Amino acid sequence: MRSRYTAFVLELADYLLATWHPSTRPASLDFEPGVKWLGLDLRSRSVLDADHAEVEFVARQRSSAGVATRLHERSRFVREERGALHRWFYLDGELR
Repeated sequence: MRSRYTAFVLELADYLLATWHPSTRPASLDFEPGVKWLGLDLRSRSVLDADHAEVEFVARQRSSAGVATRLHERSRFVREERGALHRWFYLDGELR
């Protein structure tokens, strides 16, 4: 989760798409110009089984117009084998 937040801060679309599960991954990502990310608060994490987990977080940002907003989400992750490695992928999220 922290690496995906950092990728949003740095606008690393390739990393975000690579860590997004293919079944829910968008074709591309657009970033809002002038957004300043202000912090990430990890509220909880739940390991459901060896290959499924959830993370609840709040990410704060400020738009180029100075409007502060919070993104509060419970994200679902799935772990899959890719070659010799097991990797976690963002599956989807439910806004709170």
